[in-house]
Amino acid sequence: MPTPEAPDLVFTTEELETLGRTADALSAYLGRAVLAEIVGAEETGFEWVIFAMPLDKKEDESEFTVVQVGGDQARILGNRGGLDPKDNAVYACRYLWAIQLSDAEPVRFIKVDEEGEEVAWTETLEELLPFALSEDAFAPEDDTDEEDDEDDDSPEPGVTGHTLH
Repeated sequence: MPTPEAPDLVFTTEELETLGRTADALSAYLGRAVLAEIVGAEETGFEWVIFAMPLDKKEDESEFTVVQVGGDQARILGNRGGLDPKDNAVYACRYLWAIQLSDAEPVRFIKVDEEGEEVAWTETLEELLPFALSEDAFAPEDDTDEEDDEDDDSPEPGVTGHTLH
């Protein structure tokens, strides 16, 4: 519970949305569910999020750091990688990484690797994520380059001009 002197060490709505989109993007990229679960600040004084991938039955648990994700009170972000949103199961998962909040100015986020080591510190969440998830990344490109304005109908080098049907 934050005190009047201490900063709020909980994720903002925008940060939660970004973390959820990251889990969704990882699920799509890997072709497997990636879960992002928020762990509350009750015990530690700060929220953190864990990214983990449910183990396949064929995977050897001794090869990975394994964590339990899910349950009745779990706060799972994103679309759960195709898993049923009403499913309250607890999954044995391969730990990928975690991001915890910090009150050490100017650091707000600390990334923790699968060994439990703090490996990155930053003010902005996006610097710790594997994908650029800004709205600008999906904006259409501006096709008004001056070089492209030339009326050159010749094909690109190596292109024959044949059309496939």
